[in-house]
Amino acid sequence: MPLTRTTSPMRSRPTAILDVDLDALAANYALLVRIAAPANVAGVVKADAYGLGAAQVARRLAWEGCGSFFVANAAEGVALRPHVPEATIYSLGGLPPGASADCVNHDLVPVLNSVEDVRSWLAEAPGRPAAIQLDTGMTRAGLDAGDLDRLAVEGVPLERLSLVLVLTHFACADEPAHPLNARQVEVFDRLRRRLPAAATSIANSAGTLLGPGYRGDLVRTGIALYGGRPAAAGPNPMREVVRLRARVLQLRDVDDDVTVGYGATHRVRAPARIAIVGAGYADGYPRSLGGRGHASVAGRHVPVIGRVSMDVVTLDVTSVPRDELRVGDWVSLLGGGVPIDALAEAAGTIAYELLTRIGPRVERRYAGAVDGAAFPRTSTD
Repeated sequence: MPLTRTTSPMRSRPTAILDVDLDALAANYALLVRIAAPANVAGVVKADAYGLGAAQVARRLAWEGCGSFFVANAAEGVALRPHVPEATIYSLGGLPPGASADCVNHDLVPVLNSVEDVRSWLAEAPGRPAAIQLDTGMTRAGLDAGDLDRLAVEGVPLERLSLVLVLTHFACADEPAHPLNARQVEVFDRLRRRLPAAATSIANSAGTLLGPGYRGDLVRTGIALYGGRPAAAGPNPMREVVRLRARVLQLRDVDDDVTVGYGATHRVRAPARIAIVGAGYADGYPRSLGGRGHASVAGRHVPVIGRVSMDVVTLDVTSVPRDELRVGDWVSLLGGGVPIDALAEAAGTIAYELLTRIGPRVERRYAGAVDGAAFPRTSTD
C-alpha cells in the first residue's frame, strides 16, 4: 500500500479556534496612549472588532480607560451599546433610512458624511450631538469644499448643530513619506474653519505614528490594537493579539510520489509525511495561500501544499519529528509563529482582510481579563 493514515476520532470538538489575547490588546492600547498623548485614543470596533468580538474587545478597552469607540453603522452601535453603556459611540456610516432613530434611541453620535445627512440630522434630531467627516483627499465619505459651499448657499444653519467632532481619513498614512498626508492635513485645517468649533480626529492607526501634527484631538486606532503593523513596511511595534489554530485531522505517510488536492497542482516526492488540518477558505483562510503559505508546527515552519480547500489545508510536515505531531494536535495558521503581516503579504492581501474574513464557525476563545475579572472559558479542547 502506498499510503497509510491515522484518522481523528474527535468529531464533536472544534477543528479551528481563534485565540484572542485581551492582555496583549490592552498592552497595545497602552502603547498607543503613550504615543498619541496628549490626544485621546478611540477604539475602532467595526466589523465585530475586525472579527475578534466587539463585545469582548470593547469591554476590555473600556476597563483600560477607553471612552470612545467607532463602529461602521448604527446597527453595530445598537449592538455595542449594552456592553459599553458609558462610552461615546460614533457611527461612521452616516444616516441611511432608520439610522437617525437608532442614534437617538441608543445614544449614538452619527458621523454626517453628506449635505443630505446634515439636513436630516438638523430636522430629525435637533440639538443632539453629531460629528462631521470632511473629505480631504480620500474621495470617499465626507463633505468637501463644494458641499460646504452648497450648505452656505442654501442657508443650512450649521450653528444649530451640536457638533462634537470633526474628522477626516488619511489615504496614505501607512506610507509616512507620501506627500498626500501633509496635503490632507492642510485641506482639513482649511475646511474645518468653516464649521462650528469642535474637537478634531485625523489619524487612524498609521496616522498616529506620523507625529502630533497628524493626529488631532482623538485618534482612531483599529489594526494596531489587534496586532497588525500600522505602517506598510518596517518592524511591527505591536504585540500579537490573535492566533488561528487548526486541528490535525489526519497524518499520511507518502511511500510513492502522489499529487495533492484539487487540480493536482502539487506533487509530493516520497518518502514524505503530510498533515490534513481542519480549516479552509470557508473559515477565512485564503485560497490564495495554496502553495504560498506556511504554518507553524511544533515550533517549525512548514509549507502549505496543494490548493486550500473549503474545509481543510494540507501541510508538508516531513521535517517535523514523528513524536512531535499527532492526530488531534493543533497547528498555527496565523499567529503563534506566523506573523499576520507576512501571511497577508503571501496571500496578496492585508491584515485587515485576514482578520475580518475569519468565519463564524471558527470558535473564538479569550485569554485575559474583562471588566476586571478573568474571562471565563466557554469550552475545552
